[in-house]
Amino acid sequence: MNKSENEAVAQKQNWVDAIIREVTSVLERVPPSEVFQTAQRLQEARRIFVVGEGRSGLMAKSFAMRLMHLGATVYVVGETITPAIQAEDTLLAVSGSGHTEAVVATAAKAKRLGCFVLALTTDADSELAKSADMIVRVPAATKYRQSGESPSIQPLGSLFDQSVHLLLDAICLCYAQWTHEDNSSALQRHRNL
Repeated sequence: MNKSENEAVAQKQNWVDAIIREVTSVLERVPPSEVFQTAQRLQEARRIFVVGEGRSGLMAKSFAMRLMHLGATVYVVGETITPAIQAEDTLLAVSGSGHTEAVVATAAKAKRLGCFVLALTTDADSELAKSADMIVRVPAATKYRQSGESPSIQPLGSLFDQSVHLLLDAICLCYAQWTHEDNSSALQRHRNL
């Protein structure tokens, strides 16, 4: 195809609608009770630690920032100012496949230390899931395209990452409602330097 043919094809396809349909098909399969239970667990946690690698790690980091804005004591595993995790703490681990070595190892260590481990993954039988006290299964396509995952036109784990981002935002809304946080109170914790 030449450039004008490519442009004509691109204009016919509404990529934004396609992505929204894919994300909706994933999130409709996550029970609302799991949003509630996850927010409840995080609200009960003394401190929250998050971990993930690659784009899943970026989703985890953005979630940590949202929780900080909502008044939670939250840390990102691997950052220089992250303290030692302790038995009263909760670890939220994000891995599409559930087999990301660094995430699996972190979850297993947190479990050995007596922490509550919460996993967001597509695979409820994965190595990550084996260390988890609670699993939120996000049935989105990952880079491995395994059975049970929603199909996707997007490359790699884009659908998983997008779905996790919105799911974690829903968890934040539930958390904020219980902790009586809103835009005004969150704004007081927003970066000002």
